[in-house]
Amino acid sequence: MHRTVRRSAALAGAATLAAVGLAGPASAASSDDAMLSVLHGVPDTTVDVYVDDELTLDDFEPGDLAGPLELPGGTYTVAITGADAQDASDPVIGPVDLELEGGMNYTAVAHLDADGGPTATLFTNDTSSIAAGEGRLTVRHVAAAPAVDVLAGGDAVITGLENPDEETLDLPAGTVSASVAAAGTTDPVIGPADVDVAEGVTTIAYAWGSLDDDNLALATQTVEGMHSAPGGVPAGVSGLAAAQDDGGTTVGLVALGALLLASTAVLLGIRHRRAAVEAPRG
Repeated sequence: MHRTVRRSAALAGAATLAAVGLAGPASAASSDDAMLSVLHGVPDTTVDVYVDDELTLDDFEPGDLAGPLELPGGTYTVAITGADAQDASDPVIGPVDLELEGGMNYTAVAHLDADGGPTATLFTNDTSSIAAGEGRLTVRHVAAAPAVDVLAGGDAVITGLENPDEETLDLPAGTVSASVAAAGTTDPVIGPADVDVAEGVTTIAYAWGSLDDDNLALATQTVEGMHSAPGGVPAGVSGLAAAQDDGGTTVGLVALGALLLASTAVLLGIRHRRAAVEAPRG
């Protein structure tokens, strides 16, 4: 398909996503296209997003996540304007050029810098394999705030994280009680909040908003499909089989076999009776 046609279709899809408020989990790239999600992290400001001078996201609300979209690899010019702007000629952020490589997974974030000025950052999402039984937690600082520490269960697991940096940890799958505090302190400015670290999934937590305006918030995104080779880990099951253990499954198979045998016996009995009735009498 011609690149211009594919790009127009992708942009139209983005507008549809924004219109219905869809913000589903991102999937790991599985083709030569790049995967792009967009997060709006500027408080109290509804915006429009233009890509290559085309309106892509209309009336994009703070905290919303759109995508992922499949886009051909290449350079895209992004401009963020006030809501209902007539065009991209007077952006509040940008225009900025985003270089997307085919097969990679990205999130573009409109946010505040450490001093409170509007800016945009393109993050590359880690889609490398994750060990069996583990999940990945990435924390991104995109808030108008000084450096922060990330606490898990009250202990600092990430220290001195500055805007717009990120840190990544591979952790045993489970639920983490996470909070964000000013660097060197333990008094949360965000959270604590339960963050689900799922096996084979990257969970991305964004600290966004403004400390001075007292509107710091947490946004999350998931990127799936990074399971490593099973290595002896039992495969999952679904549906009825998932509701029973091995014994239950065996009983179910035996019952099914008995039912089939009974049905066969009934059919044979009917045929035998019919043959006896229809046989000519001597």
